Amino acid sequence: QDLFDDYCDHLIVLDTALPGEQSEQIVGTYRLMRKQHAAKAGGYYSADEFAVASLMARHTNRNFLELGRSCVLPAYRSKRTIELLWQGIWAYARQNDIDVMIGCASFPGTIPAKHAEALTFLNTHAKVHSEWHIAPLPGRHVSMDMMPEEAIDLKSAINKLPPLIKGYLRLGAAFGDGAVIDPVFKTI
Repeated sequence: QDLFDDYCDHLIVLDTALPGEQSEQIVGTYRLMRKQHAAKAGGYYSADEFAVASLMARHTNRNFLELGRSCVLPAYRSKRTIELLWQGIWAYARQNDIDVMIGCASFPGTIPAKHAEALTFLNTHAKVHSEWHIAPLPGRHVSMDMMPEEAIDLKSAINKLPPLIKGYLRLGAAFGDGAVIDPVFKTI
């Protein structure tokens, strides 16, 4: 939990076949933060790592939704659970007239070089267009351009992507300029 939780909407997937109260049947979650939520919370979670304000300033006519805290119990990390979460997000986005979804997606660990091929692949093949450019805050930037493009084995790079990032790519997501190391969650 963090200070943003009380201001957000929380999408959950339940397995009603599990015994106990509903709180014991939660198998997947997403945290959803609209502009109204961010205003009450003092900003977006991602703004502690990325220049979110500059992105929004360039797109004042857009309605943003920050996706965060995606969590699925290991036994439920299947296509079906993820599809249920994304169907819920899509319904939520339509209900709230969302134009743009933003958020952080993570690689495990805090050593970017361990993910050089996958990070370089994202930097080369899935970077946002210039009008949507976003970068880490000053002092937080970690380059994702870690190896020559011709050295990337596309199949290998895609296989090395975390499942959630693969899913985002299938949905058409694009990635900002650079990564950030999160020492609290021990992620990149």
